[in-house]
Amino acid sequence: MSARPLIALRGVTKSYAMGTQVVHALRGITLGVAAGDFVAIMGASGSGKSTLMHILGCLDLPDRGYYLLDGLDVRYLEDDELATIRNRKIGFVFQSFNLVPRTNALQNVELPLIYAGVRQRERRVRAFRALKRVGLADRVYHLPSELSGGQQQRVAIARALVTDPAVVLADEPTGNLDTHSTDEVLEVFADLNAEGRTIVLITHENEVASRAGRVVRLRDGLVVADERLRSLIEVVA
Repeated sequence: MSARPLIALRGVTKSYAMGTQVVHALRGITLGVAAGDFVAIMGASGSGKSTLMHILGCLDLPDRGYYLLDGLDVRYLEDDELATIRNRKIGFVFQSFNLVPRTNALQNVELPLIYAGVRQRERRVRAFRALKRVGLADRVYHLPSELSGGQQQRVAIARALVTDPAVVLADEPTGNLDTHSTDEVLEVFADLNAEGRTIVLITHENEVASRAGRVVRLRDGLVVADERLRSLIEVVA
């Protein structure tokens, strides 16, 4: 675990105007995530967890407070700099997979590297390696429609990994999956974390959260609980 948190939020607030109403989504979040941590963020609808994920993913900025990602204060970045951070330092995994339907698994995983300007030969090698890492070396030329839900989500995880990001952010990654596929996907996350990958996962399911090393619970835009489920020794073992 690094001495400096990979993710550091202090006093983060965020509000939205809904007609004449003001919704205070985050009311002063202070949170640190160390490199190599596996954190599940939980909370009921309206607790602020999706807003927090947007801020962690540099898709939105705090109204007040600060957010440091790998020591970088994102408040002072221009839009193009934020886009670069999202592409290089953050791997996103969504509930709906977000795969391109007419593009095979290998090509889907290559997409972030195309945006980063990586040459085709290197793209192919890195994309194949990422698919192999999630157990899909024999499915690289399959279209999403030819894959199960669990396999599609593993393609999405490979796409998130292909840029070697500092952190993987997963928003309800098992929400559309059956029990067997959920177990497969959570096993991939567990393996990645065991290798030192930092993972922050949003979920409303206790069973999914129990697979993380730490659970942070939100209520009304505040952190109301922060529990480490496993010691560092247990995680490494």
